[in-house]
Amino acid sequence: MSILEIDILQPNDFHHHFRDGDALKDTVRIASDSFRYVVAMPNLVPPVVTVNDATDYSQRIAECIPLTSNMEVLMTIYLTDATTAEQIVEAKASGIVFGAKLYPSGATTNSQSGVTSIENIAHALAAMENVGLPLLVHGEVTDQSVDIFDREKVFIETVLRQIVARFPRLRIVMEHITTYHAVDFVLGCGNNVAATITAHHLLYNRNALFQGGICPHMYCLPVLKREEHRLALLDAATSGNPKFFLGTDSAPHARHMKESSCGCAGIFTSHAAVELCAEAFESVGKLYRLEGFCSIFGCDFYGLPRCDTVVRLKKETWTVPDAYRFGVAVVRPLRAGMPVYWKKVV
Repeated sequence: MSILEIDILQPNDFHHHFRDGDALKDTVRIASDSFRYVVAMPNLVPPVVTVNDATDYSQRIAECIPLTSNMEVLMTIYLTDATTAEQIVEAKASGIVFGAKLYPSGATTNSQSGVTSIENIAHALAAMENVGLPLLVHGEVTDQSVDIFDREKVFIETVLRQIVARFPRLRIVMEHITTYHAVDFVLGCGNNVAATITAHHLLYNRNALFQGGICPHMYCLPVLKREEHRLALLDAATSGNPKFFLGTDSAPHARHMKESSCGCAGIFTSHAAVELCAEAFESVGKLYRLEGFCSIFGCDFYGLPRCDTVVRLKKETWTVPDAYRFGVAVVRPLRAGMPVYWKKVV
């Protein structure tokens, strides 16, 4: 018998790009419709590097949260080759900084100031291990000789295994994983290592990039992978294993920046991420595990209280708008002008 509605604790998003400036009021409002806790990524221009940067960015976000919303935004800082152990200690002590993000330099949007070698941040990682500040990892190498579809696998083998071995008490989240290699790696690690998975990587494989021509709005980093990898992610997400939880990686860019000669990487999913996850879980008969993935496991990993607010999803088709406002521009969302088959009604 098909399920027509489901009640779950209010979901969280442990990987979100709000951006900044005029667009902030729009991205924050949309996220606040769905999520209790949201982890804000720090790859602004310039990046969020210090406690003061994080405090200022947090205030700008807070000014945009609707008064009726219970959304709480958790701040991160951006690791660079110059990050010191003292900065990590200060970040943890601030009560503002929730984690530190590792971007290999050049791996994705606004990562030019990222880390060029793990040796350059060894002292910072040691401090993070000591004070209990989580490490959030964009897991791709940037060596142009490595095939773009293999960069996550190579990162695991050449970088991440060494970090886990060298800092065995460091809490690590491998963000937006895209391959069965990452699933297997996380499963093989201790309880201090977890992973986020996006709605789009649960629903789409790399064919989506080329259906009817090149589709810039399906371009993200890490890039969509083969069907065998999508199925492995879906199996992990719906397994009930608490090592895997939702991080949407909702990453908006103005439409004209996506539909250009060098389209920016990122897919905007904040408007329907939970509903799209419901589609994915329903596809394998695992809707009863949606709550754990979206609402519980991330809180438990990070030691956050679970939200006691309940939301209801109903099996109801609705059409995604062609665009959402994005400051003075617009952003084209995932499934623009197309149906989504679950809808939040409460």
